[in-house]
Amino acid sequence: MSYCDYCRLLPDDDVNVIYHNEMYGFPLHDDVLLFERLVWEIMQAGLNWTLILQRQNAFAAAFENYDLSKLALFEEQEILCLMKNPHIIRHRKKIEAVIFNAQAVLKIQKQWGSWNEWLRHHASLHSDLNDWVRLFKQHFHFVGTEIVREFLTSIALFGHAHDDDCPIRQKIQKIFQAA
Repeated sequence: MSYCDYCRLLPDDDVNVIYHNEMYGFPLHDDVLLFERLVWEIMQAGLNWTLILQRQNAFAAAFENYDLSKLALFEEQEILCLMKNPHIIRHRKKIEAVIFNAQAVLKIQKQWGSWNEWLRHHASLHSDLNDWVRLFKQHFHFVGTEIVREFLTSIALFGHAHDDDCPIRQKIQKIFQAA
């Protein structure tokens, strides 16, 4: 069953339906929102997506509202505090990856002006998922094939997030046509 089919079975106020209808596969350009989406994908690895969507606010609070400058300065004390936070995923390697990746995005921003610009540049060069995975592994931690694919799909840089007959797909196509 596709994500679109799954969401059709749920009530309109379900977190999956809201994500499907308002975020998944829509173009995203803001570095903070892009980082948030990467964090969600990392935190989801091996877990249920619904759990991640239900914890969106807890992740934002725990990770300084994705303020990269603050997050990049997290050290052992902050990691230990996060490991005790029952509202997030308390997986040390995932938490450490979030901090490392904040530092990596700051480096990319310094060189490229924005992470979005870096992503868009590489989108013009890479159409193969394996190329994207190699690129991400050069710069980020805790990024495997599935995380990279879902991250890029969720921000409309790779593949199609929605089924051909999904009305949200047509909505996204109109956004691209208007751009």
